[in-house]
Amino acid sequence: MRRVNKAYKFRLYPNAEQMNLLTRTFGCVRFIYNKMLGDKIDYYHETGKTLSNMPAQYKKEFPWLKEVDSLALANAQLHLQAAYRNFFRSPKSGFPKFKSKHRHQDSYTTNNQRGSIRIEDGRIKLPKIGFVKLKQHRPVPENFCVKSATVSKTPTGKYFISVLFEYEEVIQPVKTETVVGLDFSMKELFVSSDGVTAAYPHYYRQSMEQLSKEQRRLSKCRIGSSNRNKQRIKVARLYEKVSHQRKDFLHKLSRQITNVYDAVCIEDLNMQGMSQSLNFGKSVYDNGWGIFTSLLDYKLSEQGKKLIKIDKWYPSSKTCSCCGKVKEELSLSERI
Repeated sequence: MRRVNKAYKFRLYPNAEQMNLLTRTFGCVRFIYNKMLGDKIDYYHETGKTLSNMPAQYKKEFPWLKEVDSLALANAQLHLQAAYRNFFRSPKSGFPKFKSKHRHQDSYTTNNQRGSIRIEDGRIKLPKIGFVKLKQHRPVPENFCVKSATVSKTPTGKYFISVLFEYEEVIQPVKTETVVGLDFSMKELFVSSDGVTAAYPHYYRQSMEQLSKEQRRLSKCRIGSSNRNKQRIKVARLYEKVSHQRKDFLHKLSRQITNVYDAVCIEDLNMQGMSQSLNFGKSVYDNGWGIFTSLLDYKLSEQGKKLIKIDKWYPSSKTCSCCGKVKEELSLSERI
């Protein structure tokens, strides 16, 4: 038996007062993150040492920070610490950046303490917010314990909450009998070892004409006007629709594969590098191969099945399928 974490995402419907408090919380979380990052940078330039600062020490100077959930501010500190760790572990990830009100998604994370977060009768209780109406489209098992919750607001003005649950589960390994290999394809998403293609519909390509039309209208609107804000929401809704179509297709496809096969083999590809080369960016991001493999991974593991990732440098095309011998000097004309 092992302890497993699983997140459920629900749509929130806050009233006007709750929207106001959520907006203030988003702003305070963004402010404390930027303030702590700025102080760390200034302190390092002055002393050459790392500053250890906390949200609590800013509440005397900025008393309006007391109006929002303190755990939301504490999680902003944890996110900043994680960004620093990622930078020192892998400098390619980039130095922590300041959060912008216009470029970053509004969100904050809070933790459950003695039932401060709980779902009751189609509502969810949040610290400082109270009970907020939500669309509970799936039931939560009784043995699930709430760990944390992340509230977010989309560019179209919709509110969502992702609730992280912890539970104990016994997963029996499945004997591997049916195996399939999936080879990434720019056009069809993948081609299986059985010769079956995914026939991905390319939702982004289908919407490009309408997106270009609406974005041209947005570029002509005066900055700060109400018409520009309306047009911005219209463009955001188009992007949101494409994203939902893609996720719906990938969820259904990954579920079909999980139900049929006991093990799935894929190649571990560098999708970011592929998107930046040979002008493949739109095609790579439209397919959503990275999302698809993540969905396959967790759905297979929940059923005791396996997702096998083959290293991208593995010489599979130079290996004989019968005897397994590798021919290093294999020309393209010899391959079948």
